[in-house]
Amino acid sequence: MTQPTDIRRERGLRPLALDLFSCAGGAGKGLEDAGFDVDGCDTADRPNYPFPYHRGDALEYLAHLIDTGEIRRYSYVHASPPCQDKCTLTVGTNRSQGWGGTHVDLVAPTRALLEQTCLPYSIEQPNGRAEIRKDLSLCGEMFGLGVIRHRNFELGGWRIEQPAHVPHRGRVRGWRHGEYFDGPYVAAYGNGGGKPSIPELQAAMGITWTDVREELTEAIPPAYTEFIGRAFLTQAVLGVAA
Repeated sequence: MTQPTDIRRERGLRPLALDLFSCAGGAGKGLEDAGFDVDGCDTADRPNYPFPYHRGDALEYLAHLIDTGEIRRYSYVHASPPCQDKCTLTVGTNRSQGWGGTHVDLVAPTRALLEQTCLPYSIEQPNGRAEIRKDLSLCGEMFGLGVIRHRNFELGGWRIEQPAHVPHRGRVRGWRHGEYFDGPYVAAYGNGGGKPSIPELQAAMGITWTDVREELTEAIPPAYTEFIGRAFLTQAVLGVAA
């Protein structure tokens, strides 16, 4: 693996990160806040994405970057492959009720290509049965956010100390099985059932550049990848080996 000290810099003095399966840019914005310039890639049209991005299949694009050597422009890669196949909701309530469709697990092929880059990377997935190492687990309460949104990260080529989980201050607001619960957190998924308004979602997630509900509910809070990016860059500056 490339050591964290091997930082390539583009567009001035900032290292360049690649944000795969970028959606509307929650992960990318966090990396920018940490000190990176960011390029994204997503198969859907994402006019709200705040950075340069390639529209296309993320794995095909990553393979192209590897084959052409263009991947060497980057210092770090973050990937958030689709999570619907193994997330808690899919393997729990939806499957038991016969809801939802067939989803493809892209974690393994994503990891295989990331290993070929010889770059430090992170793969993000929600709680569930996704087959990733849980090298890091983050929660909105760790950053004082208005969402819980537990997310796990597999780190390739480097490591980070797991911060202590902060006890939740209450429940997620909304309807559960016909009963309404109040609480300090909003439910950043789906529609109905007492789900938050767009402004409430934006404030809770720390995302202001999109007002599309689907993009907000698919995103991770930028605070997560800002934490990860700052930790990585600190290690790079200090010359900490992977």
